[in-house]
Amino acid sequence: MTTALVTGATAGIGAEFARQLAARGDDLVLVARDGDRLQAYADELTARHRVRCEVLGADLADRAALRRVEERLADPALPVDLLVNSAGFGVNQHFLGGDVDAEQAMLDVLVTAVMRLTHAALPGMVARGTGGVINVSSVAGFIAGGSYSAAKSWVTVFSESVDRQVADTGVTVMALCPGFTHTEFHERGGMDVSHLPDWLWLDAPDLVRAALADFRRGRVVSVPGAQYKAITTLTRVLPRPLVRRLSGVRGPDRLRRPGSPR
Repeated sequence: MTTALVTGATAGIGAEFARQLAARGDDLVLVARDGDRLQAYADELTARHRVRCEVLGADLADRAALRRVEERLADPALPVDLLVNSAGFGVNQHFLGGDVDAEQAMLDVLVTAVMRLTHAALPGMVARGTGGVINVSSVAGFIAGGSYSAAKSWVTVFSESVDRQVADTGVTVMALCPGFTHTEFHERGGMDVSHLPDWLWLDAPDLVRAALADFRRGRVVSVPGAQYKAITTLTRVLPRPLVRRLSGVRGPDRLRRPGSPR
């Protein structure tokens, strides 16, 4: 029986990963900040799919809480076969003049937690000769959109690098780079995305199905959606100064910016 640990499991892409993994018969370890909501979702998945759901309430920006999740991943008596690092949030502010503690908390979740949880999970997987990690990055990592873009760029390059290190061990590490997706992400971040055209939006169920298919194929970077495959290809071939110019607003007089893709 396969066990998957999913962070950010109560909402958005993380919740959809939990749903689809449970539907295929995986036991789950669900991680999120809201313990009550987490338990309710675990109960729902258990009743519907007859899988075992362990809950682990943890704010991944808190180092002590993060350490508890690391310890769970490293426990040889309860092996985890798949780690999905999906927890994340964005801050709706310009870096200049913004709350630096909010920026730090975002990096703690998007970068530090991803690094430490991947580090905790991989030794057991490599020793068993099977397993994998899916790190939820973003197409924002291909542009120049503030700390969020920088963090997601790190996630993608980190995943590529670590996948090379575990080559030929039976373990795969993949960066999933979604674009704008219908989830709670933008609403919870107070981001106005009402101006975006319909063709930019992805649906979470389709996105996760595509991601799991890419993971089975051994893809190292997954970019679901034809529109985002085209956009990310353009960011690679266009001159970088042009990509920067197209990436967003500049100047302290325009502090509110559109939400980042997720």
